[in-house]
Amino acid sequence: MKPKLKPFPSLADIEREVVAESREWGRQRLQERLQQLAEEHGEVFPPKATPAQTADIAQRARRRKARR
Repeated sequence: MKPKLKPFPSLADIEREVVAESREWGRQRLQERLQQLAEEHGEVFPPKATPAQTADIAQRARRRKARR
């Protein structure tokens, strides 16, 4: 009796798997690069909002709603 063999994955399945792996690799690489830049420059992104910026954003949001 022959042992049961796993069916071969389709080309589309293999492609999806490789694309997902490359997307994850790219995300990790981006994260590492951004962390490296942040450490070199000693900055944090996004910067903390100042009270003036927060109020300005709220006013702009209210203006947009009023225009509708």
